[in-house]
Amino acid sequence: MRRSIVGLLASTVCTATAATAGVTALGKQVFDLTGRELDLGWLGLAEFAPAALLVFVTGPVADRHDRRRVVAGAASLEAVAALGLAAYAASDPSSVWPVFALVVAFGTFRAFVAPAARALPADIVAAGDLPHLVARFSIAWQASLIIGPVLAGFLYAVDPALPYVAMAGLLLAGAASTLLIERPAPVAIHHDDPGATSLRAAFEGLRFIRARPLLLGAISLDLFAVLFGGAVALLPAIAEERLGVGAVGLGWLRASVGIGAALTTFVLAIRPRQRNIGRTLLVVVVLFGLFTILLGMTRSYLVAFVALAALSGADAVSVFIRATLVPLLTPDDRRGRVLAVENVFIGASNELGAFESGMVGQWLGAPAAIVTGGIATIGVAAVWWMKFPALRSLDGFPSRPEVVSRT
Repeated sequence: MRRSIVGLLASTVCTATAATAGVTALGKQVFDLTGRELDLGWLGLAEFAPAALLVFVTGPVADRHDRRRVVAGAASLEAVAALGLAAYAASDPSSVWPVFALVVAFGTFRAFVAPAARALPADIVAAGDLPHLVARFSIAWQASLIIGPVLAGFLYAVDPALPYVAMAGLLLAGAASTLLIERPAPVAIHHDDPGATSLRAAFEGLRFIRARPLLLGAISLDLFAVLFGGAVALLPAIAEERLGVGAVGLGWLRASVGIGAALTTFVLAIRPRQRNIGRTLLVVVVLFGLFTILLGMTRSYLVAFVALAALSGADAVSVFIRATLVPLLTPDDRRGRVLAVENVFIGASNELGAFESGMVGQWLGAPAAIVTGGIATIGVAAVWWMKFPALRSLDGFPSRPEVVSRT
């Protein structure tokens, strides 16, 4: 088990650092090419579209095949796409459309990585140990949120192609680390299982979520809260036009997201939250909205840095709760399909949220878009408090995944 945990955490650090470095470099490159907030929104849409379009393929793949090999293979293909971005960045580019095309290719491979990778923690430890592993998994992820943007900022200042070269190397290292994980026991999918046929299997994750208000409430809360509060997507515009900093300053702003989340996750690793789970989830979404408003209102780099760290700390608590709760509410033979659907929800909240922020930012300006997004996030938390009483009253995590009858 120790080898599997080391492999999982190493893979997470490498692949997540690559992803956050890429997002930072892409945002800077696109804004340098066009100077339009709207194009930052199109970038988010290009990242999101593959996961949404492939959701009914990626989930069954994660359930029917060795999840380690799915992650390793798809991450290796991501590395190829990253090298394509490096080659284009080195060619003195003048158009953003090749960037968008390469991002769609990268997102296609990423769509296969996400559900398989997120199912692995529950594959390698018992249910009672999952909150502790999720906290450590989150620390690895949050560390990448610090390393990736800072690395990308410095490398971009030297040469815009270098962040993408670093991405490719990190993705290959992550693919190799995934194969250190010991293969979990295969999951039998019986012919009388509603997910046994390919078409029904494709929709099983969505049906499973819709039939369980607690699961639906937790996942959809993240979707709508971050959809409106997607301030991070506008950081390239905020950094240059409102705070007056370049690539290095932008890298540190992006890193503040990881710093706040990492500090919070470190506390959760020592003392995982075990009680008042539902109320805590809703309260931290409100805090996320409040600090988003502060970010949109300030002209101070220091205040912006602190606001980003604080809102990401609130989000880290939300991520910890959801990442522990969803696997424990999902049987193993449906976990890949459920997490594929959740990945679309997360992608919608992040990348589609970036598209929404870019559209509103083009219309109202980046600061106003961020402030109105924060207000909308608080409104979402208030509505979910009333509409999902099962979520609001949830006290502790389930002790084991739900068992689904096969009769």
